[in-house]
Amino acid sequence: MSRDRGPRRLRRLDRRVLIAASVTALSLTASGCVVVHGEREVLPSSTRAEAAKALQQFTTAYNKADKAYDSSLDADHVTGALGDIDAARLKAGHVNNPDGNPAYTPLKLTDVTYTIPKKAGWPRWFVAEAQGNKGGNLHWLLVFTRDGLGETWQVAYLTLISPGTLPKFKKNAAGWAEAVPANSTELAVAPQDLSRDYTTYLKNGGKTFAAGPHTDKWRAQRAKTAKKPGLVTQYIDEPLISGDYAPLALRTADGGALVFFTTRRYEKQTAAPGTSIRTPNASVQALTSGEIKQSLTTEFVSNGVALDPEQGSGSGQVSVLARLEGVTSAQGS
Repeated sequence: MSRDRGPRRLRRLDRRVLIAASVTALSLTASGCVVVHGEREVLPSSTRAEAAKALQQFTTAYNKADKAYDSSLDADHVTGALGDIDAARLKAGHVNNPDGNPAYTPLKLTDVTYTIPKKAGWPRWFVAEAQGNKGGNLHWLLVFTRDGLGETWQVAYLTLISPGTLPKFKKNAAGWAEAVPANSTELAVAPQDLSRDYTTYLKNGGKTFAAGPHTDKWRAQRAKTAKKPGLVTQYIDEPLISGDYAPLALRTADGGALVFFTTRRYEKQTAAPGTSIRTPNASVQALTSGEIKQSLTTEFVSNGVALDPEQGSGSGQVSVLARLEGVTSAQGS
């Protein structure tokens, strides 16, 4: 379920080329004819009204898909990590409940705050933080992105955070935020390297990341569960950094950045001779191919949000603030 969407991605790239060519505008001024390259201008990624409309359209599509357990109903409104997680969730739901979601409750997002960066080129994107009626007291943090004027806004990242977790963002006088380039050398870790550095840290440890539930505590939990009587669990983590999985970063008021990033993880459980794998829950079973005999390999896609400090400031460590993951496939053998 987490494979790159090749044909769909190519269609989007083709449309981007056509749109970029068509939006080049000619405007007459007192001095003559001026060519304006929309793809080169530094502009707000969206208007505030457009951002609100995108959130409303996403919520409507998400609810339709959730009610019917049909991923085709919101496929045009999700992409990247969330696209993979959402599609797998709906597939499992449909397998176990072909007539739809028996526990359906429509998602409602209120008290929304939009953070919209001013930037050049595509993709353009913005962040929405909202109170949801699902997830307890946690806020929904969504990143909307699109690759051209004719594209539908899609949610690439979704995490749940405690209210007040987000830092203060750097904004200009008009209230527009600042996007940080993926290759920025002004931060402790360049956004384009964060996914790779995180997966390396999960394997080997180190001092790149600050202590927390998604770093040292998670490594300790893995070590604890890696070997149990009759069962061995292996972990393989991979970075996801290209296309719709590319990291996105917003400048914070202190010079650092809030970075959204994606990883993939495989967990392989192997039972000793004479023992067996514990039967997974119904959702995992619905996504499992092959027969579970002595091993089960489960694939997860995870999207996280991290506070990446300015180079040379404080401890210099990256703090992973939140992470949301989902099973996207499994293989028994």
